Amino acid sequence: MRELKIFAVVAIFSGILYYGVEPFAHGQMHKHVDSNGLVYDGKADIAEASKDKKEAKTKFWAEVAEIAKLKGDVAAGEGGYAMCMGCHMDGIPNMGGVVPPSLEHAGAIYDKNYLIALVKDPAMASNVDHKYADTMMHPMGSVGSMFPTPQSIADVVAYLQAKKAGDVTPKVAYEEACMRCHANRYGKLTHLGTAPVTKSNIMTGYDVEGMKFKQKVAEEQALVAAYMGKLPPDLSIIYRARSHHFLETLIENPQGQLAGTAMPRVGLNQNGMDKVMKYLQETGDPSKPKREALGPWVIGFFVIFTILAYLWKQAHWRDLH
Repeated sequence: MRELKIFAVVAIFSGILYYGVEPFAHGQMHKHVDSNGLVYDGKADIAEASKDKKEAKTKFWAEVAEIAKLKGDVAAGEGGYAMCMGCHMDGIPNMGGVVPPSLEHAGAIYDKNYLIALVKDPAMASNVDHKYADTMMHPMGSVGSMFPTPQSIADVVAYLQAKKAGDVTPKVAYEEACMRCHANRYGKLTHLGTAPVTKSNIMTGYDVEGMKFKQKVAEEQALVAAYMGKLPPDLSIIYRARSHHFLETLIENPQGQLAGTAMPRVGLNQNGMDKVMKYLQETGDPSKPKREALGPWVIGFFVIFTILAYLWKQAHWRDLH
């Protein structure tokens, strides 16, 4: 019985250290930010705003809430969406610092209120209005003139949710929501998309096409760095470097974790967040599913081995006690 008591003491103290002391220490060393449950109602923005901006933000998000109550006309929204295609299409060059994102799955990965806010005032919606003396200076700022009425905004968002909401893979969700600023080396994703497979010329030994693509990526990175203040980090292993909670709250509201950051709010809904996080896990920690599947078997082995070792010890020491 002495061995079992020793084992129990070790197990208890190990559990206290792992589940109690370590999380507590991390909680003290790193700022804890509560999630808003992917509800985009402006509460965090208003709470964090300076006195001179609280009124404007309160008014803005109240108007967003009113537009969200309107019934959007999908057919009318299709006409409005046609104007969006001038910027949001494949092959479009960098505009104002970043390449405009694809909207092919906007209705599937972005929250309705966020989309409304984004059309109404992109800088306010993405919570980066602190970067601009006038939010119309945002690269997407002029979109407000294309949708001047609450109903026109409700219509185009209704179209996005009805017609641009098909099933999306984790990789595509990442490409549409994150790739314009964040490369993912392990996923072979650059700021301009998937790196092409090229080969060196047999005669010269140089991979000319590969070098041309790398030059284009470098030029794109320079534009992004100039717009953001510095080049946003590669996210290949960010899932292992940061906690799930940190990443989720950072994506939901970057200002909450990094006040003053140039990173815009992404506006993902639960589906979009799940898909993006899954892709980050796939590239940063691809062996996690295998480890989790193997874990019960390893624990089971140690349990059986412990029982057998204990019975073996009892058998050999029975006559000596």
